[in-house]
Amino acid sequence: MRNASSTRPLPITLASLTLLVYSLFGTGALTAEEASSQEDERVFRFNVSPNGYPPYLISENGKQSGIMWDVVTAIADRLDYRVIPEKIPRKRVDQMIIEGYIDGTTRAREWTKNADNFIFTDPVVSIEEVLFVPRDSNLEFESPEDLFSLTLVTHLGYHYPALEPHFQAGRITRFDVSRDRDMFRYVLHGDDLDAAVADRLVGRWILLNEGMQDDFRTTSTALSEYGFRLMLRKDWADFAESFDRELQAMRESGELDEILANYR
Repeated sequence: MRNASSTRPLPITLASLTLLVYSLFGTGALTAEEASSQEDERVFRFNVSPNGYPPYLISENGKQSGIMWDVVTAIADRLDYRVIPEKIPRKRVDQMIIEGYIDGTTRAREWTKNADNFIFTDPVVSIEEVLFVPRDSNLEFESPEDLFSLTLVTHLGYHYPALEPHFQAGRITRFDVSRDRDMFRYVLHGDDLDAAVADRLVGRWILLNEGMQDDFRTTSTALSEYGFRLMLRKDWADFAESFDRELQAMRESGELDEILANYR
């Protein structure tokens, strides 16, 4: 007969629960020491995505960098938080924030479905979406009508408000690619793909690092311009308010400009 004490539920601690969550959802290797330490310190579990988003988020050799990483870690340090990077696939990010497995991610409000479910900080930097066109193409862009009957290479899962009605109506075709760096190769070597939609700074960063900077030009007219922010759960409102205060101080001191200059 089993001893009655053997059926008694084991006590659940924050450390053991955190380890269980990470083992179930595969969000990264969190050691027992890290899980235990969360009981004694304030941490911000920050999504950096599996492939990063250079130059805003860069993950190389197990180290993080980039414009948003540098800003977030600098401000978090001043607010006495330790930042833990998490590599969450885009399609899982929103739900994992809501359920508390991560605390925040980088996002433009305009890219977010059900944006009212979250809170957003002030913009850290502007995202300017433009068309990257093969240099020998005669495509010119001033309005979405110029893109009718064309096929644009887009990022899988991304929402493009200026183009969405035309995608849905079939006036413009989107060809989704999961990694930013692959978008440009598809345009050059794919069949009937006319241009790539990407942030100006992101695209230039990729083309420079891939040795393709002479293969493309950007349109002078932008598709859109959005503020790139932190997106957080609503219970992080106090953190967002403190973040905005420190971000403004970084702007006024010139520290933010110094960070941006490192990646331009």
